[in-house]
Amino acid sequence: MERKTIISVKNLVKNYGNFQAVKGISFDVKEGEIFGLLGPNGAGKSTTLEIIETLREKTSGEVIVDGLNLDKEPGEIKKIIGVQLQSSGYYPGLNLLQLIELFCGLYNREIPPTELLEMVNLKDKAKAKFKELSGGQKQRFSVATTLINEPRIIFLDEPTTGLDPQARRSLWELITNIRARGTTVIITTHYMDEAEYLCDRVAIIDSGKIIALDSPDQMIDKLVATGFERPKEVKKANLEDVFINLTGHALRED
Repeated sequence: MERKTIISVKNLVKNYGNFQAVKGISFDVKEGEIFGLLGPNGAGKSTTLEIIETLREKTSGEVIVDGLNLDKEPGEIKKIIGVQLQSSGYYPGLNLLQLIELFCGLYNREIPPTELLEMVNLKDKAKAKFKELSGGQKQRFSVATTLINEPRIIFLDEPTTGLDPQARRSLWELITNIRARGTTVIITTHYMDEAEYLCDRVAIIDSGKIIALDSPDQMIDKLVATGFERPKEVKKANLEDVFINLTGHALRED
């Protein structure tokens, strides 16, 4: 059965003066999928996300989120999405329980804070302050806060950057669990193994344009079919090969 489209982006353009950051891109996200936006720094990924999240004005184009038109009902869109805050958004003097209670008040939701902490494996840290957490714990807590308003869609912008491999895997598990509850997940990442593991489909963006959109498996198979072979590797290609082959350069540093 064909899943319904929950986000539809058509001919999205974002200009900053004479610079065109997003050059008329179009894509759909299906309900209940993990959809990845991949691209080098400055490709337009974050700008695209921020427009859909109602955080940045678009220059032109159409964005529909769960049947709601961004131009007409941005307030309604805000109610059904969860956006990950940067860590600077948390009051340093409050513990995790207090922070969740604060967010519940802001969203006018009643969710037992310990339940939410248990879901992200932080119940034993309930009385700890945010600044006392490890990098992986901070990221898991920040994902937890996106779930407070029981959103239909959550947006995660490079959620595992700087984490050690175990913390990354723990976050991957959390993201797949969130999707299993029926929530749609949009993610940006610079880690191709992460995109390959998590995403049902990925859009690769370079210089403000989508240059490929498919499942990671299909992308890899297409590259292999061109005769591409990795030197001395068991599998002939991976998603990183697809990405670098399409964008024509190695991953750029932040």
